[in-house]
Amino acid sequence: MAELVTSMVIGPLVSMVKEKASSYLLDKYKVMEGMEEQHEILKRKLPAILDVITDAEEQASHREGAKAWLEALKKVAYEANDIFDEFKYEALRREAKKNGHYRELGMNAVKLFPTHNRIVFRYRMGNKLRRIVQFIEVLVAEMNAFGFKYQRQALASKQWRQTDSIIDYSEKDIVERSRAAEKQKIVKALLENDDIMVLPIVGMGGLGKTTFAKLIYNEPKIQENFQLKRWVCVSDEFDLGEIASKITMTTNDKDCDKALQKLKQEVCGKKYLLVLDDVWNRDADKVVLAVQY
Repeated sequence: MAELVTSMVIGPLVSMVKEKASSYLLDKYKVMEGMEEQHEILKRKLPAILDVITDAEEQASHREGAKAWLEALKKVAYEANDIFDEFKYEALRREAKKNGHYRELGMNAVKLFPTHNRIVFRYRMGNKLRRIVQFIEVLVAEMNAFGFKYQRQALASKQWRQTDSIIDYSEKDIVERSRAAEKQKIVKALLENDDIMVLPIVGMGGLGKTTFAKLIYNEPKIQENFQLKRWVCVSDEFDLGEIASKITMTTNDKDCDKALQKLKQEVCGKKYLLVLDDVWNRDADKVVLAVQY
């Protein structure tokens, strides 16, 4: 049973890495320049791995080698997922710069990423990607040696990516210590500002943006001062009607206009805090992390 639960996580994770590796943004903004060969290898071999995961799951219950292969795949997939988050973020950074959105963000953006240098980025990411490709090639050779059978995969659910406002205390202390000053600054701004405020927290994958937002959201003073608080995981597609439905907790409402009208009624006359997590869309009119009324 444990093996089954583990592999049920691996399939969607590998599928997500495959989707990120195929993102048009990577080619459009040339963020993988000099890494084209490794990129193509991953785009070919990730689908092949996905095709054998179901059989590997079945064999893991009675073959230690299959179980170990799945564990190794999970580790590499998590690393690859973080790496392609960095590539995607870099593409969005270049897009934002091209469209002049840096000025729009100004000082209202809490930046959780280091000073950028394209040459350093290419060198650092090239090393990371080559390491991932080496691991993937070993896993492909092993899967062929194991004789895993190819089976067509169903479309992977994105449900595993959903986040909530619950704090993981294994990460809380680390992020709280490293971001104490930024946290207090944001809490103070939220409590003292009576106008509508939009505050983006931006940075590459794995830097702790979600945990940082949770610390602010769960701060006792914040909990006491806002009549309405909602946490919504947006993920890849920014669907305004769906987000409004989640905020009003009427997820079965498919009509965008009705959902927005319901949201307007919900927040009218209230002091509210909305957190939209895992947002990839860089449209300044859409990207909202915290809104105070």
